[in-house]
Amino acid sequence: MGHDNYLELTKRLNKMPQGAPVSDSLMEILQILFTDEEAELVSKVPIKFCTVEKVAKIWKKSELETEQILNELADKGLMMDLEGENGIRTFSLAPQMAGFLEFSLMRTDGRFDRKVLSELYHQYINVDREFGGMLWALEPAIDRCLVNENAIQEKHQSVVLDYERATKVIETASMITVGTCYCRHKMEHLGKACDAPQEVCLTFNNAAHTLSKHGIAKEISKDKAMEILDEVRALGLVQIGDNIQDKVSWICNCCSCCCEALLGYKNYGYVQHIQTNFYAEVDEEECTACGICEEKCPVDAISVNGSAVVDLERCIGCGVCTQFCDFDAIVLERSEGTKFVPKDTFERVILEAINTGKLHNLIFDNFSSLSNRVLNRMLKTFFSLPFVNRSLVEKQLKSRYLSSMFNMYKKFNKDKVGDMDLDRYDHPEMKL
Repeated sequence: MGHDNYLELTKRLNKMPQGAPVSDSLMEILQILFTDEEAELVSKVPIKFCTVEKVAKIWKKSELETEQILNELADKGLMMDLEGENGIRTFSLAPQMAGFLEFSLMRTDGRFDRKVLSELYHQYINVDREFGGMLWALEPAIDRCLVNENAIQEKHQSVVLDYERATKVIETASMITVGTCYCRHKMEHLGKACDAPQEVCLTFNNAAHTLSKHGIAKEISKDKAMEILDEVRALGLVQIGDNIQDKVSWICNCCSCCCEALLGYKNYGYVQHIQTNFYAEVDEEECTACGICEEKCPVDAISVNGSAVVDLERCIGCGVCTQFCDFDAIVLERSEGTKFVPKDTFERVILEAINTGKLHNLIFDNFSSLSNRVLNRMLKTFFSLPFVNRSLVEKQLKSRYLSSMFNMYKKFNKDKVGDMDLDRYDHPEMKL
């Protein structure tokens, strides 16, 4: 068997902001997850969610056969599967992370050799490091820390935003599932896992519907989700979740020894912006230099020298240190500014695409269509031009579509650090 179809699949993965650097370990991963035929077919699937009818036309197969293949891919945890209010199902290839790398390992039905996958994932993400480096350099980040609400002082309670609270994510979810923690399960197969619980990975809303439907995670009540949250917080685990405000898809309950997000944050130089809007502050007069906070800090942000000292460049404001201090010598204070969190997945992915130079892939994403490929290349060239030249092209073509794209590009670049009003782009030419 040649690698041609798997190489085409890597090209498809690289259309998205996360990217997928080609390596021996990635090729082995893809050959385990996808059959040769599946790799060929998935490489042609558009980025945005598509109906079975549309995919069938691209694949030149019957809708019945197409749906069967898509269902099999969703059962493996490789495709996302949504059903609208009109009952029409749509499918999209899951992102690498948080996506099919985790979902494939969360399965417990023996479909995959999880030990082999764990070893390969570790090699690809933690040893080869190129993919990890690209992932943790994404701006905006794919994940963020949620503050431990029990650690917030009374004076700050009124300014904590809903999307900062894991409890609010649970309360407002349309569905909640719990599944196996990918990170600790991977480390278990490597003989490096800690004893923190594994059945604590929470997914919400559309992601929960997909994972529940395909047996990857189990639906639970909001009360049960709250119990899990209380349990993991008492253990000193950190809530790392989807970096969006509305319809959060997932919250992981992370340890510093296994968690991909926390390990990446430390291993790549504390550069990823996963911090909350809080930071730890020590009262030197109350501190006994017992060292508990230093031991419990998940990102090595605290050292003890006479008293505890917090490195504010590293502190993520999770609040773990405060809950283990028996002397009330450390508290969470609110930062002066509010960190930017994308409104939803659409906004986050658009900003990531702009920052990685891949916006054109999200607009003309039918890679099997010749016209789409031509327009994709044209738009890639257009966005690569200096702003002055880009304006000249826009004026010469007198294209309403191109003008709209140019305006959106400028506005998204301008508004990276503030809330964006997506209604400004809500007209037919801008629909993704």
